[in-house]
Amino acid sequence: MSAEWSYRLRDLVLTLVLLVVAVPLMLAIALLLLVTQGQPVLFVQERPGRYGRPFPLVKFRTMRPADPSSALSAPGDDDAQRITRIGRVLRASSLDELPELVSVLRGHMTLVGPRPLLPEYLDHYTGVQHLRHQIRPGLTGLAQVSGRNGLDWPDKLALDVAYVRRRSHRLDLLILLRTIGTVLDRRATSHAGHATMPRWDGRAGRQRT
Repeated sequence: MSAEWSYRLRDLVLTLVLLVVAVPLMLAIALLLLVTQGQPVLFVQERPGRYGRPFPLVKFRTMRPADPSSALSAPGDDDAQRITRIGRVLRASSLDELPELVSVLRGHMTLVGPRPLLPEYLDHYTGVQHLRHQIRPGLTGLAQVSGRNGLDWPDKLALDVAYVRRRSHRLDLLILLRTIGTVLDRRATSHAGHATMPRWDGRAGRQRT
């Protein structure tokens, strides 16, 4: 069995086990969002996957739509103003990420790997930074357990590359265990002065990788 297939088999087994617990919780969250926020319950956005190939990233919706034509929209609001009260709780607890377990089953994502970023960032990466796309994007990763959104872009990208170069089942196990503590801690879910992370223009990320 190749190394990649061993990761894939592990993902399938662990994800099926996790879904036994997660599906009832996901249904409860979906119902809560439907009652309090209305439709849509899910947020879907195209993100680069392995080798930069696009795939649909699916999360629970935590923000009011930015579309000015929507009755739920707040035109001109920034992310901090658009995040709903329930959305803040879901983000802080990482429960908004639960639908991504389905992406793992479909083979678009893996349990541990660099987080999928926005497609417009593809032109910003250096050759070294592009190594983060040599594997499937992950639900959690080395950067997430090392500071989450509290890190600056250069540090996050450097950690992604370091993970790809050092990838092993042992390292993945350590990251999964540390993820539990990171989620329970609920700190660094946003960058200083921002609701999530500031957009990356490519300049800062070139300084240390």
